[in-house]
Amino acid sequence: MSTEFWTPLKLSIETAFVAGIIVLVVGILLGKWMAKRQFKGKLLFETVLLLPLVLPPTVVGFLLIILFGKNSFAGDFIVWLFHAPIMFTWWAAVIASIVVAFPLMYQSTKTGFEGVDEDIENAARIDGAKEWQVFFFISIPLASKAIISGAILSFTRALGEFGATLMFAGNLPGKTQTAPLAIYMAIDSGNMTLAWSLVISMIAISFIMLLLVHLIKM
Repeated sequence: MSTEFWTPLKLSIETAFVAGIIVLVVGILLGKWMAKRQFKGKLLFETVLLLPLVLPPTVVGFLLIILFGKNSFAGDFIVWLFHAPIMFTWWAAVIASIVVAFPLMYQSTKTGFEGVDEDIENAARIDGAKEWQVFFFISIPLASKAIISGAILSFTRALGEFGATLMFAGNLPGKTQTAPLAIYMAIDSGNMTLAWSLVISMIAISFIMLLLVHLIKM
């Protein structure tokens, strides 16, 4: 296979992996914190967190440009910190993937932690366990199926991200051109062999990931 095939596929996997790790950590922490906590505005806050699931990818991309583009506070801070803008870089593709994948991770982990029996956690506390010990050795293991399922679904969603990545990270071969973008360009240029190769690869990876989710839940 040529670099036209391997480079975007490798880039997609790397982007989805890094985004998946970040989403996993943040999703576990926020999911645990929100699971059994009630406060004013919780419904509104959760709605905002889940919005990327239903928003068109172009809207997500547009909002990322507004948040991290020129003349924005975050954009100016990044330029000051790293002496370069984040748009049209590999990290922009990672951020786009994080935004669209996070709702799946959050919803899954929150559901998992909501199902943890508080009596078991309280029993551990009575026996002298500290909060971090209860979290790592009781809560996470009991919610592990939901956490793993969320991680796999998030990775798969990040792997297939297209619209927000195109708008925010661009379509730069070898830099931000992930497999979905390469498929689009291959079809546009009439290179159906490359398009089919990437499509079959993406289907195979996604199929395996979804199969794992079902096996975990059994």
